Amino acid sequence: MVTKLGTPFSNSATKIMLCGSGELGKEVAIEFQRLGVEVIAVDSYKNAPAQQVADHAYVINMLNSQQLKDVINECNPDIIVPEIEAIATDALVEAEKNGHVIIPNSRAVSLTMNREGIRNLVADTLELNTSKYKFASTEQEFEKVIDEIGLPCVVKPIMSSSGKGQSIVKSSDDIKTSWEYAQSGGRAGAGRVIVEEFIHFDYEITLLTVRHKDGITFCKPIGHEQVDGDYIKSWQPHPMEDDLLDESKRIATKVVNNIEGHGVFGVELFIKDKKVYFSEISPRPHDTGLVTLITQDMSEFALHTRAILGLPIPEIKFHGPGASHVIKLEGHTENVSFSNFGALKNSSTQIRLFGKPGVSGKRRMGVAIALGDNIENAIHKELVEKHNHARSESNRVEKNLNKKVELLEGMRIDIINDDKFKVLQCLI
Repeated sequence: MVTKLGTPFSNSATKIMLCGSGELGKEVAIEFQRLGVEVIAVDSYKNAPAQQVADHAYVINMLNSQQLKDVINECNPDIIVPEIEAIATDALVEAEKNGHVIIPNSRAVSLTMNREGIRNLVADTLELNTSKYKFASTEQEFEKVIDEIGLPCVVKPIMSSSGKGQSIVKSSDDIKTSWEYAQSGGRAGAGRVIVEEFIHFDYEITLLTVRHKDGITFCKPIGHEQVDGDYIKSWQPHPMEDDLLDESKRIATKVVNNIEGHGVFGVELFIKDKKVYFSEISPRPHDTGLVTLITQDMSEFALHTRAILGLPIPEIKFHGPGASHVIKLEGHTENVSFSNFGALKNSSTQIRLFGKPGVSGKRRMGVAIALGDNIENAIHKELVEKHNHARSESNRVEKNLNKKVELLEGMRIDIINDDKFKVLQCLI
């Protein structure tokens, strides 16, 4: 546990190594640097977002154990903070044995980067509610498992992120396509998949759970919308009945206490017919939690760094209901520019551009965040007990927040297509 902070580039420096340097890692790096921490950003490509603000940058194959060990040995960081799922975990286990602190710990990283490990822990060991699930390693086994789970069902690589390789099998015609898509979307290449029962849930939330030296702190629940398994927009708070929120906190507490370690955990939960189901957990800040950059006095990134460094975490002050909406591009280019920022004329509206060096396919390039002007003052205080009313409140909040999101539609993204040498204009 770090309780003393030094000076960067000196013998007293506290050195943090980020394994993964995307947009979430960038915000974490900024928070560390505010506290005088020397930051080392490692990723598989050059000029990743966190590398642009870090003190040192390394480009390696994150799944190559020797390359990761070499960087760790060269930099000798006090703390190693994994920010992505696809990492050579054996190198982290060895680093932990050699005295480096792994956040939250090497076991947690191994468990959560692999859907098989975390699902078995939650369902079998902790005996918490999850959807029905089975695993498959071959296409033949995959077809058999789908028959056992039933249609519709959700298919995911056991290692993936941002919806890559994820699909819904609605009929037998989708089976082969779904298998091939899952094989192409795995973080470590083709391999084993999880097949989950499709739950027609009433809503889903991300419950940001902070495990720190003084206990566990929760952020207000975050609702979100996904397209093809990838987060598009989120809002906070998502209205919930008190008993369902309490149950969500109970589940999150049980899981993170088993995993142990300190930091922010993004716990994903489904709510259906007054029951809470565990879905997934990330032992790091969550993409839907970008909304906390505007809704809270301490964002999920600030909370993460405080918990990691063993610093106090007082009561989180909530500024009011807010929303986030990603700026997502599709195409192939290494030249991207942004213009027409009329949305910023509106109060309590901000834009974060991640600075990613290019696009190849679909990619999140930024996020817009906004506070609601006066959205149902104290929504949580006035929630009635009935579930249906809670859902109507949720819909009303989301509708109002969408008004803020609509402000962003005038923003233009100019993409210089290297092949055709022309400018394409895209609306968010």
